[in-house]
Amino acid sequence: MSEADTKIEIESFTSPHWKERVDRTKYLAMREALLPVLPTTPPGITVAEATAALLGRLSDTVFPGGAKAGWWLKAVQLDLEAKGVIARGSTKPVRLYRCEG
Repeated sequence: MSEADTKIEIESFTSPHWKERVDRTKYLAMREALLPVLPTTPPGITVAEATAALLGRLSDTVFPGGAKAGWWLKAVQLDLEAKGVIARGSTKPVRLYRCEG
């Protein structure tokens, strides 16, 4: 399998023009765990609430015992925000929700 098949390019909502190539399997596993737990209306849920909700959805093969889940959640969150798939509510602490359309 080539590196192009094992890596995926991500962006960051907080750092425009920044791009990084990361492990495709871990990225997709986190994305698939995160999106279903996010509500579709603001203000959304906190990152801590999202973490608690998605931990049981993660593959123990990809994230044994939840290892590195926090880092991957943040990476996927910032990438999906940059792509307009999810957004932040206007309240503090940061709250996330899925964008429709």
